[in-house]
Amino acid sequence: MNIGEGEKAVRFARNAVCDEVTFCGISNTLPAAFDRPSGVFVTLNTYPSLELRGCIGYPGPAYPLKRALELSARSACHDPRFPDLDESELDHVVVEVTILTPPEPMAVKRREDLIDMIKIGKHGLMIEYRGRTGVFLPQVPVEWDWNVLEYLENLCRKAGIPKDAWKEQNCNIYSFEGRIFKETSPNGDIAEVKE
Repeated sequence: MNIGEGEKAVRFARNAVCDEVTFCGISNTLPAAFDRPSGVFVTLNTYPSLELRGCIGYPGPAYPLKRALELSARSACHDPRFPDLDESELDHVVVEVTILTPPEPMAVKRREDLIDMIKIGKHGLMIEYRGRTGVFLPQVPVEWDWNVLEYLENLCRKAGIPKDAWKEQNCNIYSFEGRIFKETSPNGDIAEVKE
């Protein structure tokens, strides 16, 4: 995905957010590249404080990117951690889109080897353990200034499992990468984030 397509993705997500809150209508014009299945997350941050306001997405390629973008953007307006996004907030949030590579299992002989495999700022992680799952985008440990161990422990906490469950052989951990595009201000210019 190039910067032009990244800009289109963010504009499309902004449009879907607007439509979800105000029924303003949504444009369906996206290039053919958006027809291929892809994982994606849409994040809403307050502006200018850049505090999380909503983040929802699909870690795997469950839908064509266009559909996943729309569903994620609409759902981010109703992130259960926050009150529903209100029309009065539209000019006070910035939209961020993270387009993901497919999750790949991290296979190791010794679980401790994961510490050396995971690269902060590069790898997003997904964990599955006893029917529970958790996902962190690649930018999360950077934003929280976590080392790899803290990253794994917080991933476990997010999934609602013991913080050292990542050490269990029957715990599945997947890594993925993401390209991040975001508004620099509400409805403003769009930039690619380089971690």
